[in-house]
Amino acid sequence: MDDLQSSEEFAFVNEEVERVVQESIEYYLKDAVYEEERVEQWINWVVERCMKGLNDLKKPFKYIVTCVIMQRNGAGVHTTTSCYWDTVSDGVLTFVWPKEKSKDGNKTMYCIVTVFGLGFSVGGH
Repeated sequence: MDDLQSSEEFAFVNEEVERVVQESIEYYLKDAVYEEERVEQWINWVVERCMKGLNDLKKPFKYIVTCVIMQRNGAGVHTTTSCYWDTVSDGVLTFVWPKEKSKDGNKTMYCIVTVFGLGFSVGGH
């Protein structure tokens, strides 16, 4: 159990990261209506709140957080990420909001947040 607990302490756990990202997005955008003038502010707020939530996890990672907010108007968007890194110690999560099947999601915009977690050694781990 100690080895499992120890490895989780230093792991990029998608469920934890997803929770932080979803809470950050919904804090600012859940009831918002898309306004182009506010997008820059929303992006900054979402990224800053994500970064704070990720740092509060107290994991040995350097984080990179990106955010895209797009008006829902029928236009398509395609995105991908590619990384060359240590698959044991590093991780990535892309979160699209609202979820496709969500009935009570925001009808005016999409938000796509990507979090890269780059592990670094702490105390010989």
